[in-house]
Amino acid sequence: MEEKNPWNKNNQWAEEMDFLKSLIAKTELEEMTKWGGSVYTINTKNVVGVGGFKSYVAIWFFNGVFLKDEKKVLVNANEGVTKALRQWRFSSKEELLKNEKLILKYMNEAIANEKAGISKKPEKKEAIISELLEAEFKNDKTLAKAFDTFSPYKQREFLEYIETAKQEKTKLTRIEKIKPMILEGIGLNDKYR
Repeated sequence: MEEKNPWNKNNQWAEEMDFLKSLIAKTELEEMTKWGGSVYTINTKNVVGVGGFKSYVAIWFFNGVFLKDEKKVLVNANEGVTKALRQWRFSSKEELLKNEKLILKYMNEAIANEKAGISKKPEKKEAIISELLEAEFKNDKTLAKAFDTFSPYKQREFLEYIETAKQEKTKLTRIEKIKPMILEGIGLNDKYR
């Protein structure tokens, strides 16, 4: 059975991926499989990943925002969303060969940063409060007890679902929709997991 790898959908970058992996092998990074692909770590902390995309192959640095990036080669792949991750994109093996020493320098700096504890921690999300759902809980203790059995993550999914509605009427409709799910112990997005 072929290994699933969402970061190399079309296998057009086989040589380039092998080259990047050979560079990583020159470091002390350990390979782990996360999210269906290879991630390279120090003390189980994510440092770099590699992947082939439609028009480029990339190495990404999980805390790349802290790299000096003197050559200005790193990009934020998802501006406004991605906080610390940075990518370095390549369009050919020749480009990789030309930058071999610099790639290793960036990887070693990323390793040193991780060892020094220089990283961006995910921000704590602000608590979501639904006054309408709280009112339902006061009227229905069974519903409140069932809701409390969910993990904080699943509770948050329900609360976001309710509170992202703009109109109170829509919020009430959503509450009525999720009440049977809560009572049956079914998370809002369980069918997608």
